[in-house]
Amino acid sequence: MSFVQNMKTMITSLGTTTLLLGILAFSLGYATVSPARAQLHVEFDDMPLSLSGNYLAGRYAGSVRDADSAADFYARTLLVDPDNANIVEQAFLVELSAGNMERAVELANKVLELGRNNRMALYISGLDDVLSKRFTKSIEKFDRASRGQIGKLTSGLLSAWAYKGKGDLDAALKALAPLAKTQSFVIFKTYHSALVTDALGATGKAEEYYQSAFRGKGVSLRITLAYGNFLERQKKHKKAIQIYDDFLKRVPDHPLIAEARDRALNATPPVHFAQPAKHGAAEAMFGIASALSQDRSYDLALVYTQIALYLKPNSPSAWTLLGDIHEDLKKYGLALTSYDQVPAQSRLRKNADMRIAANLDRMDQTEDAVKKLTTVTAAYPKDYEPLLVLGNLLRGRSKFKKAAEAYSSAIDLIGAKTRRHWSIYYFRGISYERTKQWEKAEADLIKALELEPNQHLVLNYLGYSWVEKNLHLDRAMDMIRRAVKLSPKDGYIVDSLGWAHYHLGNYESAAKSLERAVSLKPDDPVINDHLGDAYWRVGRKLEARFQWQHAHDLKPEPENLIKIKLKLKNGLEDIPITKEASQPAGKKI
Repeated sequence: MSFVQNMKTMITSLGTTTLLLGILAFSLGYATVSPARAQLHVEFDDMPLSLSGNYLAGRYAGSVRDADSAADFYARTLLVDPDNANIVEQAFLVELSAGNMERAVELANKVLELGRNNRMALYISGLDDVLSKRFTKSIEKFDRASRGQIGKLTSGLLSAWAYKGKGDLDAALKALAPLAKTQSFVIFKTYHSALVTDALGATGKAEEYYQSAFRGKGVSLRITLAYGNFLERQKKHKKAIQIYDDFLKRVPDHPLIAEARDRALNATPPVHFAQPAKHGAAEAMFGIASALSQDRSYDLALVYTQIALYLKPNSPSAWTLLGDIHEDLKKYGLALTSYDQVPAQSRLRKNADMRIAANLDRMDQTEDAVKKLTTVTAAYPKDYEPLLVLGNLLRGRSKFKKAAEAYSSAIDLIGAKTRRHWSIYYFRGISYERTKQWEKAEADLIKALELEPNQHLVLNYLGYSWVEKNLHLDRAMDMIRRAVKLSPKDGYIVDSLGWAHYHLGNYESAAKSLERAVSLKPDDPVINDHLGDAYWRVGRKLEARFQWQHAHDLKPEPENLIKIKLKLKNGLEDIPITKEASQPAGKKI
């Protein structure tokens, strides 16, 4: 039964008593969307209104992160009971989460009119005042919202930008000053002091703040962009280029930094990084959203990103972040929509198109994904990155021959090979090995290790392959042991060590390593199958059958399932084997 059908049943059958019980059962998740609201309106137009049913359905839709559906149900509930403060508050939050900002502003003001001191409603209403240049009103609302750690951070930043709107630098800096009391907020305080001071024309003081922020967090993309932008506007192009170059040494080819560097080289005057109050507030919300996303607080990160876009609708960085959050939440259709909003002229557009392709593939629209990447490679004929993404996509779909071709085309576009290019050779080596071109595969895996000698994935893959082929056994086992030492909690790599011992007839050592591998990856059918084989060889036949049965129940690949069934029926041959036909778990991609 579909989500809509389930909700129809709930709405037409539930009464007020059920509603009161149901409120205890559901919690609202502030995240994302599934069916289109227009479609829901069509679906529900012929349904009787039910306060309890629609409210409960809205609660449920929120709990499964279907914000658009939740908003639709709450809207229907409000038609029956428009002044119910609880319902208005919930409706506001889901409209905000879904990015329906016009409706969110309307409901935020309604929440406050009904006497609720909802922090997020105060922010949204206050930001509506900022957009209308009612700065005094906005500051009063931000002050009221300054509760809890994130509340103090948000209110401090927004108040500072509201004071900037009034042209009061001293008050703006005073609003930011309390952030220094919390260690993790110091960088926000220093960075926005620089931005506000810069925006109000106090360039000498602004440069001091920029330098302090840069020293404290020089690796930060946003601080590098803002400081470089300031230096360019001060005609200090050489210094700007230097900080861009330093960043590119750590993060090669970053599109926004590369764009800024090109601009500085040409001495093209840049647009001010954050001049109007609304753009400074957008930068504040984007910064908090980024930090929340890195901390995997995706629901709140989503809300802050929506607010950033409300203040600065054409921000490529904010649309990219919104797509990333949707992707992390496995809302791939919404990720597509978000990435597609990145402006065509932005340097982030290429990345957005590659992310669109990746998400199409996740939605099993692989043909469309390949077409998308083909278009991107044509648009960027000298760029190897789209070809790398294409190769990864094809490899993930077991199209190893075509994947190898894509990787080869990518390698042809790379000039001097550096440490960061190890993965391309590794992936092409896997593709060659899977298409039974071992000499080419071996050469690529060795090349990957030359570029990155301590890469555990390559050490594991090449070492196990040599053991499997009875080649360079001492060196192979040393490589696998190094891989385990480098990544001791990777069940697949620990499995490789155990399975290598098994191939060499060291069954006691094999069982010991494979037991550890199973403890690290208990739900992998291949590792459990391997442990069963090792148990059988050391005479623990009852335990062997248990592991094989467990591997059977974990739904292995069809070809391995046939072998497991035979082992459950007949056990293993009495003569120890040296090569198992099933795919080594340690070589999984």
